[in-house]
Amino acid sequence: MLLLVASGVAAAAERGAEDLLALSQAAIGREIPDAGFVDTDGVALRLSEFRGKPLLLSLVFTSCSQSCSVSTRQLDRVVRIAREALGPDSFAVATIGFDRAVDSPLAMREYALRHGVSDPRWQFLSSTDPAGLERLMDTLGFWREPSPRGFDHTVQVTLVDAGGVVFRQIYGEVIEAQQLVEPLKSLVLGRPAADDGLFGRLGRRVRLICTVYDAKGDRYLFDYSLFVGILAGVLVVGAVIVWLGVEIRRQRKGA
Repeated sequence: MLLLVASGVAAAAERGAEDLLALSQAAIGREIPDAGFVDTDGVALRLSEFRGKPLLLSLVFTSCSQSCSVSTRQLDRVVRIAREALGPDSFAVATIGFDRAVDSPLAMREYALRHGVSDPRWQFLSSTDPAGLERLMDTLGFWREPSPRGFDHTVQVTLVDAGGVVFRQIYGEVIEAQQLVEPLKSLVLGRPAADDGLFGRLGRRVRLICTVYDAKGDRYLFDYSLFVGILAGVLVVGAVIVWLGVEIRRQRKGA
């Protein structure tokens, strides 16, 4: 479901929730622009630097007291689960402050600390390229509108593939682990990784394929049932081969 900040219900109703959803979904398949930003240390970077692995991209304004806060905490929880399941370096995360008048590097740093985000691979970015930021938000189908409380906007996390193309939109303040991990798995499986040898590549793919979500524990676990099934199949085939060999020898002796 497409969710909006609470103050934006009336504005969203005027625009139409279905129209906003269509606007956001239309972004799938688009290449994101190479806009310029600075991180919380003031180091300049461009979105093209994230290419080579999947990217989770969220947009917030730091003075938001409700929806952005809840969604960021929820995203942090699910990112932890995803990194445990897929590997710590398998994807990148970036949160961009879109209120340029307020969302300075210091404000973004304080925002991350306030919401308990300690992931060193998660970038909190401030825009240095106003036109590029606008192009990015338009490309992502990110609806925003000034309001008395700051901004009304869509609550979405955009999953971008390793080539910089929008792959999936994930909506709402509360994100379920499967909503994020399953599409990430498909991207990570399809992404060429650093060459760590045949067994390293095989082990990584087995790990990705054989992880299943444990709703009770809210985490992904390694599923051994695939190997049990393979072993059972090998034993059955082996037994058949042995039986055939015995039968062939018996028939030859009888002849």
